Amino acid sequence: MIGYTRKVNLDFEEAVKRVKERLSEHGFGVLCEIDVKETLKEKIGEDFVNYIILGACNPKYAHKVLYQNKEFGILMPCNVIVYEGKDGVYISAMKPRGFADQFGNEEIIEIAEKVEESLKEVVDSV
Repeated sequence: MIGYTRKVNLDFEEAVKRVKERLSEHGFGVLCEIDVKETLKEKIGEDFVNYIILGACNPKYAHKVLYQNKEFGILMPCNVIVYEGKDGVYISAMKPRGFADQFGNEEIIEIAEKVEESLKEVVDSV
């Protein structure tokens, strides 16, 4: 699995708000926010469920990993999504550890593990 997902007992807007708060508490900023529902409606006229992509970045970890290998930026920022499923609202965060293995660098792997742990804590704490 490339992500860690959890169903929450919140409405969509409250879930998005809490994810942003928890990300901030864990040292992440939200660099970009993509409203997929709005974008699909605007670009192709199609309806979609409420779905937000949050591009989250922890500057401390970003600096360390990019210092080791600038190509890791391909995987940045770390995406966290909030969406409405048929039976409720879900939060999912990427698992950077699996991607880090491709770089063959122990320090990158260690950083990715820390980021993944933080993102999992964010998802679990909402």
